[in-house]
Amino acid sequence: MQNPLRIIPLGGLGEIGLNMMAMEYGDSIIVIDCGLMFPEDYMLGIDIVIPDITYLKRNREKVKAFSITHGHEDHTGALPFVLRDIKAPIYGTALTLGLIKEKLEEFGLDRETEFITVKPREKVSIAPFDIEFIRVSHSIADGVALAIKTPVGVVIHTGDFKLDQTPVDGEVLDYARFSEYGENDVLLLLSDSTNVEKEGYTVSEREVGATFEEIFRASAGRIIVAAFSSNIHRVQQVMDVAEKFGRKVMLNGRSMVANVGIARELGYLKAPDGLIVDLKEIDSLPPQRAVLLTTGSQGEPMSALTRMAMDDHKHIKVRRGDTVVLSSKFIPGHEKAISNMMNHLYRREAEVIYEKVSEIHVSGHASQEELKIMLNMVRPKFFIPVHGEYRHLVKHSQLAEKVGIKKENIILAEDGDVVEITQAAISKKEKVEYGKVFVDGKGVGDVGDMVLKDRKHLSQDGLVIAIVALNEKTGEIIYGPDIITRGLIFEQESAGLLEGAKNVVLVALDNINIEAKADWLEVKEEIRKALRRFFNKALERKPVILPLIVEI
Repeated sequence: MQNPLRIIPLGGLGEIGLNMMAMEYGDSIIVIDCGLMFPEDYMLGIDIVIPDITYLKRNREKVKAFSITHGHEDHTGALPFVLRDIKAPIYGTALTLGLIKEKLEEFGLDRETEFITVKPREKVSIAPFDIEFIRVSHSIADGVALAIKTPVGVVIHTGDFKLDQTPVDGEVLDYARFSEYGENDVLLLLSDSTNVEKEGYTVSEREVGATFEEIFRASAGRIIVAAFSSNIHRVQQVMDVAEKFGRKVMLNGRSMVANVGIARELGYLKAPDGLIVDLKEIDSLPPQRAVLLTTGSQGEPMSALTRMAMDDHKHIKVRRGDTVVLSSKFIPGHEKAISNMMNHLYRREAEVIYEKVSEIHVSGHASQEELKIMLNMVRPKFFIPVHGEYRHLVKHSQLAEKVGIKKENIILAEDGDVVEITQAAISKKEKVEYGKVFVDGKGVGDVGDMVLKDRKHLSQDGLVIAIVALNEKTGEIIYGPDIITRGLIFEQESAGLLEGAKNVVLVALDNINIEAKADWLEVKEEIRKALRRFFNKALERKPVILPLIVEI
C-alpha cells in the first residue's frame, strides 16, 4: 500500500508571519520557508518569535532540504536559529540566497551551510520529491512558487504572490507554467491567503512610482524615504525618480546598505555610477538634490528613522522643509510606535507622507479576484489555504468553493495539524508539537508564557520587596523589616502606607509558631500572603511580593 503524503504546517497558518511548512513522505522531509514574526503587544521584552521545531528535531535525519520561496524575513528569519539544530542545504533564487547569506554571516553559519541557487523553471530532485521553481510577482524580487512532484501527485505551493501586470522588474508571474500544471491534474494547491479580505485586484507596484514622482516634483527640500530594505522594487523606484529629478541618493541603516549592495551585485538593482553617494555628504548637498533611503518605517526604538525623529542621529538632523515618506504598511502592533515617531518628526517641522494620506504603498499579496484566477489556473483536486490568521483561511476556503472546489476537498489546517493526502482522499490526522518560541536577546526559548505573565504582572501592579534579618536558630527579628517598592507607589509620599506594611510583616512573624520559623520557605510564604492582603485592601492592587530573609 502506498504511503500518504504528510503536510505539516509549523507556522503561518493561524497568524501573519512565522511561515514554515514540512512536507513528508516516507523517510524524507523538505521544509518550505523558515520565517519569523514580530512580537505582539503582550510579548513584553521579546525581540522576535520563531516556530517551535520540536518535530523537525525529532526527525532531523529525515530533513533533506529547506526550500525558500523568497527573501522576506517572515519566510527566512528563523533560519539562523533553526540551522543550529537542523543541518540541510538551502534552495532558493539568487537574491533570496544573497539575503539569507548576509543574515547567516552575522551568526557565523554561512560557511557551514550549503546553498543551492536555482532559477525559475529550473527543476531539482530531492528524492522522492522533484521540485520546479515558478516565477511569481511579489513585493520583493526573485520570488517563486514551488511545483512539487510527489509519489502521490503534484503539489503547488504559491508562496507569497500577486498578479502584477506591470511589475517594476518586468518579470510577470509565469501564467503559462501554472496553466500547464493545471492541465495535467494538480493534486493539491497551497495558496497565500494574506489579502483575501480585499475585493478586486491588488494595485501594481508601478503605481507607487507615479506617487513618488508627484512627491519629488512638489518637494523643494530634502526627501527622506523609509522603506523595508528587502523591498528592492521600491528602492529601485526611488532611485529611478531621484535620477530623473537630479537628486543624489544616500543610504542609511545597516540592512539598507547591505541589501542594496547585494541586489546591485547580483543585478537586481540598477543605479548609474554617481547616483549613490556617501551619507556624510548629506549636509554638503543642496536640499533640493538630496534623497535619503532609510530603514525604520515601523518606528522601532533604535532604528535610524526613530533616532532622526528624536534628534539623536549622529549624521542627520531632520529640519523644516524636509519631506519624510513612510513607504510601507503599518505592521499590526507597531501603530503606536509609528504614531509617536511621526509626532516627533512633525515637531522637527518636517512634512510626513504615509499610507493613510497618500498612495505611497501597495500590497504584495493577491486580492480576491487574483486568488480566484490562481485557483482556476491550477484547478487542484484538493485545496489548503495558507499564510494568514484563521479568518483569512476561512474566507479563502469559501472563495475556493465559489470557483468549484468541493467542500469536502478543502482542508482548514492550523499550525501543528498533520494533513495526510493520497490520490483519492485528504484528511486531518494527529497534531504534532508546535507553537511560538520567543527570542529575547541571546536567549532562545528561555522565556516562556510564565515569564511573560510575570512581566505583565510587574508592569501592571509593580513589585514589593520585604527584607528582614532573622536569627537562624531562634527566628528572632534582628533587623527590619524594610519595605521597598518599585512601580507601585512613590515611597517618599507614602511613608504611612509603608509603615503599615512593616507592621503587617511583624504581626505575620509573631503569629508563626516556633517550628514553622525554622522553615524559611514557610516564613516567606506567610509574609507574602500578609502583604498581598494588605496591599489589595489598601490600594486594590496585587503587586509581586518578594520576601528576602537574611539568616544571621
